Amino acid sequence: MAPAEQYLQKALDAFDFGGQVVGAVRFGSGHINDTFCVHTQPGEDPCRRFILQRISPSAFHHPEQVMANIAGVTSHLKKEIAAQGGDPERETLSLCQARDGRCFYTDPEGGAWRVYPFLEGTMCLQSADTPERFAASARAFGKFQRMLKDYPADTLYETIPHFHDTEARLAKLKEVVAADPMGRVKDVGPELAFVAAREGDCSVVLQALRSGELPLRVTHNDTKLNNVLLDRTTGEAVCVIDLDTVMPGLSINDFGDSIRFGANHCAEDETDLDKVNFDLNLFDAYTRGFLEGAEGAFTPAELDYLPWGARLITLECGIRFLTDYLEGDHYFRIHRPGQNLDRCRTQFKLVADMEACWDKMCSVVDRYR
Repeated sequence: MAPAEQYLQKALDAFDFGGQVVGAVRFGSGHINDTFCVHTQPGEDPCRRFILQRISPSAFHHPEQVMANIAGVTSHLKKEIAAQGGDPERETLSLCQARDGRCFYTDPEGGAWRVYPFLEGTMCLQSADTPERFAASARAFGKFQRMLKDYPADTLYETIPHFHDTEARLAKLKEVVAADPMGRVKDVGPELAFVAAREGDCSVVLQALRSGELPLRVTHNDTKLNNVLLDRTTGEAVCVIDLDTVMPGLSINDFGDSIRFGANHCAEDETDLDKVNFDLNLFDAYTRGFLEGAEGAFTPAELDYLPWGARLITLECGIRFLTDYLEGDHYFRIHRPGQNLDRCRTQFKLVADMEACWDKMCSVVDRYR
């Protein structure tokens, strides 16, 4: 039995859901954490739902730091949202206290569990079915950056060291290639050649950070489309979710990860690379929405580097998928053999597409800056 199922009942008992728990079922399609939807019946009132998650111990070695970051950032966001006349209970996540007063419960194997109220009337999309919905998610992430622009980034824990350090990701890949623990290096020659040809790109953004050209900010670091809840009726963004990777970072990485994930119409593990194409129109829609939501929060240099954010995060993610495949698929959850290699190949195809329309990407940013 998986640890999540083994300790599910203990985790349920650790929280007061305000009513009888009548069910808890697996929920969502995330690669990392174990997520359950909890159904409760509070007396004569309608059924209420909650999200219960076990934080992946392999991805996050210090879950107490993850939770401290989330608690601090959501507290700040609630104040900002209230000051702007919004609904703090709906427009950002709310942590439920465990019975012992903490914002999480630790199971006997050290797994950390937390609970959020379910935000009813919302939906989570895996791909942008319309440019308008993609732009809605962009406004949400731009607004996220704006509301946190005065939060001191250096007070946050770096919960995953070197998470968006492309130089470190490249060095890790080289180590794994040299060790070849699964004997798979012989099968990835074209992918390794693709990375080698772009080794110099891996330092472009980090050099700008080290020189002070780019500022350090509070960043989400996993800004996929499916990490924004949209209103089922209006299609507008309601809430940014999945705050596990909130830590100090670069705004252009948040921008870039959204483009990597959303500015195409293929699955992340598409096997037919002819179906994998970077969509410049979606890039345009997202850029417009992101800068609308940010409302001038970014420096001129950050705007200059936005296209680099898209290109390098996509390259970095491909490197991560490739590294995990060569190590034995222990970080990103897979459902079939070779899935992480397919994920790598889609990322590299998107990088090549971005390179081919680089001047047009820069022109889009100039249009909205």
